[in-house]
Amino acid sequence: MKYRKFGSIDWKVSALGFGTMRLPTKSFLPGVDWEKSINLIRYAIDNGINYFDTGWPYGLGSSEKILGQALKGGYREKVFLVTKLMMMLVRKEEHFYKYLNQQLKSLQTDHLDAYLFHGLSRNSFEKVRKLDLIKYMEEAKESGLISHVGFSFHDTLPVFKEIIDYYDWDIAQIQYNYMDTAIQATHEGLVYAHGKGIAVVIMEPVKGGKLANPTKEALEIMNKAKTQRSPVDWALQYVWNQPEVSVVLSGMGSKKMVDENCESANNSGVNALSEEDNRIISELAEIYRKSILVQCTACQYCMPCPSGVNIPENFAFLNNMAYAGKKGFMERMIKRRYNKLVKSSEKVNKEHPNGNASLCTKCEVCLEKCPQHINIPEELEKVDAIMGKGKKISEFYIQK
Repeated sequence: MKYRKFGSIDWKVSALGFGTMRLPTKSFLPGVDWEKSINLIRYAIDNGINYFDTGWPYGLGSSEKILGQALKGGYREKVFLVTKLMMMLVRKEEHFYKYLNQQLKSLQTDHLDAYLFHGLSRNSFEKVRKLDLIKYMEEAKESGLISHVGFSFHDTLPVFKEIIDYYDWDIAQIQYNYMDTAIQATHEGLVYAHGKGIAVVIMEPVKGGKLANPTKEALEIMNKAKTQRSPVDWALQYVWNQPEVSVVLSGMGSKKMVDENCESANNSGVNALSEEDNRIISELAEIYRKSILVQCTACQYCMPCPSGVNIPENFAFLNNMAYAGKKGFMERMIKRRYNKLVKSSEKVNKEHPNGNASLCTKCEVCLEKCPQHINIPEELEKVDAIMGKGKKISEFYIQK
C-alpha cells in the first residue's frame, strides 16, 4: 500500500480509503451481511488500508455498528476512524452530543479520529452557524471525544469556498472524478482546500459505479492505450494523479474489489499519468457525458421515499437505457426490470422501497436530501413516461 501526506494532520494515510456505505449484502434477504462485512473490513486493514469512513445512515443504520465490531481485537488502533454528524437530524444544539455519543457507542470506541458535518450545502451550513455547532466540535475536541474536525460537501464552488474560509478545518471530503471536475467543489475547490493545508478526501471516484461500466466506444479508446488498465483503474489513477488529493474512498463489497483497488493504489502516484493517459481520460469523459441523463450517483441520501419509490434504481434504469444506445434486446431487458418494480401503493414495501416512478406523489421530501440537487419529482415523471408509457427519450432529453 502507498501512503500519502494527510494535509496538516500527522498521519500517513493510505492512498486507498474504505467507504462503508456499500458493504456486502445478504443474498436473499434485505440488509447488510454482518459476518462478510466484518471479515472484509479486517481483510482491508490487513492489506494496508488505514482510513475508514462511515456515517449514521449507511447500511440502513448498521454500518457504524458493523465497523465498531470489526475494529475490535486490536484493529481500532490501526486505523483513522471517521464518521459524520447527520445534519438533517440536527434540530437543536443538544442534538450534537445526542448523536455523537450514540455513534461512539455504535463504533465501540471512546474517540473518533475525525468527526465531519455530513453533506454540507448552503442550507445545512447555515444551520451550523445558527446553532453554533463549531463550538460543540471544539468542545468535543478538547474533551478528547474527537481529534479532528471536518465536513463532507455537496453544493457549488462559491459555497465551498465560503465554508473553507469560515473555520480552520482539518478535513474536507468532496465528490471528484474525471467527469466531475467542473461541478460541486470542482478542481478549483480541490486546489483551494489543499492550499489551506486541509486534507482532501475524495468520494465518488468512479461516479457511483458509472465509470466502471464503459460503453463500447469507451472500451475501444481504452483498448488502444499503450498502458492497459481496467475502467476502474483509469478512474482511480486520474484522482490519485492530483497532488492535492490525500485519500480516495472506495465502497468495496468483496475481497476481489479490495485486491484490485489495492493493486491500483500500489501503482498510483502524483503526476504519474503520461500525456497520452490524460488525453485518453479526456476522451472518456466526453463519451460518458453524452450518455448520462440524470446525474444520480446512487448515494441513497434521498431514501427512503415516503411513497416507496426506489429513486436511485428508477434513475439507473433510465440512464442504462440511454447508455445502452441502440434499441433491441438491452432495451427490452431494462424495461422488463423496470416493470418488476411495483406500481401499486398497496404492494409497495416502504421499509425497503420497491416502487417504480409512477408512485411518485411529488411530495418533494427528497429535494432537500439530494446532494446532486436533482429535481427528483420532475425526473421521475420523465422516467415513468419513457419506461412505463413508451415515450421516446428524445422527447425529454437532447442526446449528443
